[in-house]
Amino acid sequence: MAKSKVLVVGGTGYIGRRIVRASLEQGHPTYVLQRAEIGLDIEKLHLLLSFKKQGARLVQGSFSDQQSLVEAVKKVDVVICTMSGVHFKSHSILMQLKLVDAIKEAGNVKDLGILKSGSKI
Repeated sequence: MAKSKVLVVGGTGYIGRRIVRASLEQGHPTYVLQRAEIGLDIEKLHLLLSFKKQGARLVQGSFSDQQSLVEAVKKVDVVICTMSGVHFKSHSILMQLKLVDAIKEAGNVKDLGILKSGSKI
């Protein structure tokens, strides 16, 4: 059975980094959205580089550039969004809606399932 191509949005967060590692360990081609909004957060940049060394593909994208999100989604079969929105819940919801719009526009992700605790990717 072919492995799913997985895009993780929020891959440097607490849950996201675990999803990225699990996806890589299971042999899925794994893409991590690298947002310009990260800025110069050295810890996150180091984490992204470590993912790249493990085989992940970094994909440039920004929530202020809808086309970049669409292009990122077109590369994969599965999109997992792990953005928490701890500090700005309304802002996080708006960004997630932009991601949903990008998924719809790309048209290649067929199932918007929910990842349940303990489930395999």
